[in-house]
Amino acid sequence: MTIRRLLIANRGEIATRIIRTCRRLGIETVLAASAADRDSLPARLADRTLCIGPSRASESYLNVGAIVHAAVAVDADAIHPGYGFLSERPVLAKACEEQGVIFIGPTPAQIECAGDKLRARAHAEAAGVPVIPGGAVGSAADGIAVARRIGLPVLVKAVGGGGGRGMKRVERIEELPGAIQLAESEAGAAFGDARIYIERFVTGGRHVEVQVLGDGRGGVVHLGERDCSIQRRYQKLIEETPAPRLSHPFRQRLHEAAVRFAAAMSYRGAGTVEFLVDPNCDGFYFLEMNARIQVEHPVTEAVTGVDLIAEQIAIAAGRGLRLGQAAICPRGSAIECRVNAEDPARDFQPSPGRVSAVRWPAGDGIRVDTHIESGAWVSPFYDSLMAKIIAHGEGREAALERMWQAIAAARIQGVASNLALHSTVLASREFQEGGVDTGFLVRLLERAPMLVEARLG
Repeated sequence: MTIRRLLIANRGEIATRIIRTCRRLGIETVLAASAADRDSLPARLADRTLCIGPSRASESYLNVGAIVHAAVAVDADAIHPGYGFLSERPVLAKACEEQGVIFIGPTPAQIECAGDKLRARAHAEAAGVPVIPGGAVGSAADGIAVARRIGLPVLVKAVGGGGGRGMKRVERIEELPGAIQLAESEAGAAFGDARIYIERFVTGGRHVEVQVLGDGRGGVVHLGERDCSIQRRYQKLIEETPAPRLSHPFRQRLHEAAVRFAAAMSYRGAGTVEFLVDPNCDGFYFLEMNARIQVEHPVTEAVTGVDLIAEQIAIAAGRGLRLGQAAICPRGSAIECRVNAEDPARDFQPSPGRVSAVRWPAGDGIRVDTHIESGAWVSPFYDSLMAKIIAHGEGREAALERMWQAIAAARIQGVASNLALHSTVLASREFQEGGVDTGFLVRLLERAPMLVEARLG
């Protein structure tokens, strides 16, 4: 199959990222944009832009009919969903199959399996990948029984989603019924699926994920791991590869488990198998699989030299895996900082508005993926991500130094940003030593809230 024209069903920095690769491959791009994004940087970079609906995502980027109709209308060979929006909803992949349009991603069945956390857990167990002790919950009584069996504290989690929505940590058994009720309500509103389950909360756990590529016929390669433990409210903020302070044998076990999981489902395309590393037992547990390209994919590209978007396109076009495992040789270290339009002085509330002036860093080993330039508008309708700054060096120390200089050089005027928070994290002794857990950022903000605000100046 030949992909000559590709419709991008997304916006922001990931849209500009896809356009960049398509230009290199000689593929024409059509951007499906909402009314709010008709004058955005991606709209100007694409070969053609179609307005698919009003500003609200529910009427544009989540409108399957409008997106598929646009693809058919412009005779697009394929649709790339990016991340977020419809990228992990089987309905778009199914609609593409029905219309004879190539979906750049996994099969509908694979998206459905990965998106259902209970099914994914069962799949992991069948593939011999360890899972966190826990189970499904149909009532408060079920939850109490599960919690008593696995021990407190526990996490109440949504079966049909992620990103922290519908997730509640419970320390005491009497808090569990209320947490279950609230989690069900949030999950139903966010994902249209009120089902929840409970897992044991692993104290001091690290979030480490493995990037995989699958040919859809059981062939799978990995491109190393990423440490994504710097999180605020279960949202990733800083990612790096390789994950620091892991032994070589442990790293190999992670990679093998991820490949085994993806191969067992004959996974197609780019995906990420996420694990929770447990420092208490020198082990790890399966968390979930993200059946799409990840926000943090550039750090993997930096150390491997592999264009993951190009590989997604090649696999979707039926060309299979173009790289064997032996050909993937990561070099050096890379770190990514997500720059968001949010106000640290107001509990990190989103800060939409006009960016009156911006200066992004540049130089050796620095990459910036962004859709924001001076005069751009940060819309209140979508997430607050403005840019990703990626620093690559021969080792972690060199990558950290480059990132420190890059964050110091960045300037954003007109909207608030989290640049000061990044400076605070990079300056902390714990982060510099490497291997922090997912609770690190909460502890840092408790110790140094004024330091974050002071750096805003």
